[in-house]
Parts: sequence; C-alpha cells; structure tokens
Amino acid sequence: MDTQLLIGAGLVAAALLAIIVSRVSGRYGKIRLSQDVTEAYESFRVNPDQRYYISGSDVYPNAIIGIDRAWTLESDLWKGRDLDSSGLKELVSNMRSKASESNATLNGFTICDNRGNVIGDLFCLPGLHMPVRIRGAYRVVIDTPPFNLSGQS
Repeated sequence: MDTQLLIGAGLVAAALLAIIVSRVSGRYGKIRLSQDVTEAYESFRVNPDQRYYISGSDVYPNAIIGIDRAWTLESDLWKGRDLDSSGLKELVSNMRSKASESNATLNGFTICDNRGNVIGDLFCLPGLHMPVRIRGAYRVVIDTPPFNLSGQS
C-alpha cells in the first residue's frame, strides 16, 4: 500500500476517535459536595423550582434528589415525590436514623450538567458513585445508589 494512503487513513481514524472521545466524555455531569445543600436538607427547605425523587424505601430512602423543573430525569428507579417541608422533614429524619445505625453522615451535593451548570441537588451518604449522564437537551440519567448502604461511610 501507498505510504501516503496509510498516513491519510491514520489521520482520519485519529480525527474520528478524537471526535468520539470528546462527545462521550463531554456528556457526563458531576456531583459535588455542598455545605449549602446539606444545610437546606437539614433545615427541611423545599425548592419550588425542583421535582423531588427518592431511591430505596419509601419510608427510609437511601437518597433524595431534587432536579430543576426544566430538566427531565430519565429513570424508572427513582420514585417521584411531591414534598413539602413536613414531608422532607420526615424523610430526612428517617435517613438520619438509618445512617446513625452504621455511624454514617449524610451530606448534600450539587448535581451539575456537562457544562458545570447546577441542575439539581442530592442528599445521601458520601462516597457513592452515581454517574450523571446528559442525554440531550434538558434530559438526564442519574443512577440510583446501591440498595445496601450499610458499611458506607
């Protein structure tokens, strides 16, 4: 084969690979620890601009997330909840009770899209791996935490 043809094919393959990698890696958001979010959940402040979802038991959830109403959470595992301050208080109190059994601490986190914009928040145990995948304009998939959270710290 001609050397120039091989070099050209290699450059095209490298360019395609670069495009694929940039698209794939650029479509993930981040979850960042936030003292403000922790304080909001511990003060039972419901954000009217968010839809709330829980993971785990309806009474003792493993996690609560609030997603900006402009966004759609694509998941059959998160359960939508209409929360007011008293409903949030009950869930957070139950989560504290569950966490205290394993000497764990609950924390708040911001959920950011692939551009770093805040699209919601999360209240759960630290150290959980929950990928945030952006699926298109204002659509997000967030994995639920593991069902058995004992042993997490």
